Amino acid sequence: MNVDQAIRDLRAHIEPGRAAQMAAYHKIDRPYLGIANANTNACVAAWRVTLDVDGRVNLARKLWDTNIFEARLAAAKLLTQARIRPDDAVWSLISGWVAEFDSWAIADHAAMAGQKRLVADPSRIDEVAQWTRSDHLWSRRAALVFTLPWAKQNYPKPQELLVRDRVLGWAAEYAQDPDWFIQKAVGWWIRDLSKHDETRARAFLAEHGHKMKNFARKEASKYLKGLD
Repeated sequence: MNVDQAIRDLRAHIEPGRAAQMAAYHKIDRPYLGIANANTNACVAAWRVTLDVDGRVNLARKLWDTNIFEARLAAAKLLTQARIRPDDAVWSLISGWVAEFDSWAIADHAAMAGQKRLVADPSRIDEVAQWTRSDHLWSRRAALVFTLPWAKQNYPKPQELLVRDRVLGWAAEYAQDPDWFIQKAVGWWIRDLSKHDETRARAFLAEHGHKMKNFARKEASKYLKGLD
């Protein structure tokens, strides 16, 4: 499977008029083909059958480099898998994309792939920590979105609680960041945490909630009774 064939596969699902709608919605200047997400998923599923790990990494890299919206989504989907061995090349590629993030849709699809690799090797959190100091807002945001699995654990082990508290420290630093996407990410992380660790979620909001934008604080407290 080469990238030219992969793009032809994607183009076979173009819906007239959809590309213009997508460009207007996402507001990022890049090529859009106009393909429904379900059809992108179908293409990726077909490619997976014929590709080993190295083949997936190679195709994902080339798809990403086209800068086509659907191709970048497909690149991320191609690497979204719980068990990939070896996975060092996969993580290297995904983490290398972070500095190029420029929209939530692509960033979130890549984050889903990145979450799997972080869970597989939590020591990679040290690299993620560096993103929190970046001048690039999407890198800062990625630190929270990539680590969402630690907000969702029902019975975390001691080492997992250490990661949870570490990420909460990042969220605390972000609490007064004025950027909408950063605020949204903080609200998202605390909201998800509140369903699994209400004590920590309430403690976070008690200490840092007043620094957050109203919409983010409301998002964070969505499932906490007595808070809004």
